[in-house]
Amino acid sequence: MARKYFGTDGIRGLANGDKLTPDLALRVGMAAGTKFVRGDHRNRVVIGKDTRRSGYMIEQALTAGFTAVGMDVYLLGPMPTPAVAMLTRSLRADLGVMISASHNPYDDNGIKLFRPDGYKLSDEIELEIERLIDADMTAYLARGRDIGRAHRDEEARTRYIEYAKRTLPRNIDLTGLRVVLDCANGAAYKVAPIALWELGAEVFAIGVEPNGFNINYKVGSTAPEAVAAKVKEVRADIGIALDGDADRVIIIDEKGNVVDGDQLMAVIAESWLERQMLLGGGIVATVMSNLGLERHLMGLGLTLERTQVGDRYVLEAMRAKGFNVGGEQSGHIILSDFTTTGDGLVAALQLLAVLKQKGVPVSDICSRFVKVPQLLRSVRFRSGKPLEHKQVIQAIADGQAMLGETGRLVVRASGTEPVIRVMGEADDAGLVEKVVGQVEAAIREVA
Repeated sequence: MARKYFGTDGIRGLANGDKLTPDLALRVGMAAGTKFVRGDHRNRVVIGKDTRRSGYMIEQALTAGFTAVGMDVYLLGPMPTPAVAMLTRSLRADLGVMISASHNPYDDNGIKLFRPDGYKLSDEIELEIERLIDADMTAYLARGRDIGRAHRDEEARTRYIEYAKRTLPRNIDLTGLRVVLDCANGAAYKVAPIALWELGAEVFAIGVEPNGFNINYKVGSTAPEAVAAKVKEVRADIGIALDGDADRVIIIDEKGNVVDGDQLMAVIAESWLERQMLLGGGIVATVMSNLGLERHLMGLGLTLERTQVGDRYVLEAMRAKGFNVGGEQSGHIILSDFTTTGDGLVAALQLLAVLKQKGVPVSDICSRFVKVPQLLRSVRFRSGKPLEHKQVIQAIADGQAMLGETGRLVVRASGTEPVIRVMGEADDAGLVEKVVGQVEAAIREVA
């Protein structure tokens, strides 16, 4: 069944646009609250957000919806997405909510929902919530003493900081490390610098001055140039770039070079294999991860389980098949020993632990494999379904035939914006350029 409101990562859209309005947020609160009201205790929901101006509006509308159906609301303020997932479990909440559009521009926003165990909702539950959103919910309204209340949780930030710090291996601290940390003017701008400083690092923080409009703007994991420049300026050992809601991370080595999620997953997999922590005999990644990672893991006797794009699909495969390390090339790293979703800070701490143990530069640690030439292009379209056009279908088939069995071509529609992603990879860089160019041209012609 087609979904009206939920996409691949919750509800997302232009704040006060056609989709994401205070009215919808109010109804989401009522519908989700109705679905997760259970037992005879005071049901509770935790709500976190990033730093977008529209977060205030959506937060208040959600709060009204939840309290209207009898749920008590714990407002966390600016808080990373993984922190909301963790605090949902820690506070024994019946539901968790994150208000964020992740790496999107400030004028977008979104609503992500978490179950009591900290995992994202299933497609089936999202469909049930959608049905309630469009229904008459008058019968579900609480009355009198049953109406919920809301208050700010001032201790939540400290809870998450201590939780993150405990994921660092015992007997390791970060004393002596010079770390540039870019919080993207987003959700982690308070908690991440404190956590690294308390662990002993010398922290040079950028992207920690949010004003409601500058989240992800020329900072963060989608604009690593800012971190790279700062690393060179202060001669740091490492740069860490989070995105707007801090569920993904990109690393910058001491030379200013970008290290993506594939290399980071390789480092963590090897480290956990050495420490006898790695489960499942390998890791889980998406179809976008580089073929070089797969070959590297094979050399270690490990497997690479591929899924469709989206951290929820990575997590589903991890849970179903017993893996505890997974993620995406874009920097969503899921370490299920610690988290139920991607956590940029926790993933970075695993690399920092290796850095302290090995005593060699990040450029050495994070060069685990040689990348197979890979090219990713994005084509924006206004409307329609370009991937169903005959011309595009034929171009994709021709491209796959040209790459043969030694290369890969992945063409997909983004789940969060009107964009088609075209990714090709093979040992022959020229062939990749030709194939991706042909498919891109075909899409542009019909889009």
